[in-house]
Amino acid sequence: MRIEITDGVIPAAEIVAGIKAGSDGAVCVFDGIARDNTRGRRTLFLDYEAYREMALGQMRGLAAEAVTKFGVRDVALVHRLGRLEVGETSVLIVVASAHRGAAFDACRWLIDTLKQTVPIWKKEHFVDGAVWADGEPFPEEIASSVTEKQG
Repeated sequence: MRIEITDGVIPAAEIVAGIKAGSDGAVCVFDGIARDNTRGRRTLFLDYEAYREMALGQMRGLAAEAVTKFGVRDVALVHRLGRLEVGETSVLIVVASAHRGAAFDACRWLIDTLKQTVPIWKKEHFVDGAVWADGEPFPEEIASSVTEKQG
């Protein structure tokens, strides 16, 4: 297993190549990237912070649980901290398995569970201000205009 928190660029291709083995029939990759917008607001960049020791421990636990729960062979979980520009990878999850179904299921479970439970926080910087993701609500005038567009 490869479990890391890094301040540098995540070497996605190297990690994917390093996890593959002859017994694998599938490698599933989730490459979470910084996008240029959130809820109708133009994103300039993101900042990630974490309680590193706790986050690493929880990430190790999630990887081990995925191996047991889904029967996959190997997992890589790598999360980046600091400032990320649009298009850069913030989190990379790679799951290797004999079968694609288990790899897909484990990969989806890992990203969803990581986002809900691991102490890593994202601050989104917009052209008109900044918010901690899932922390502060969007200003009413922006939230209302997005709801109208979606309705």
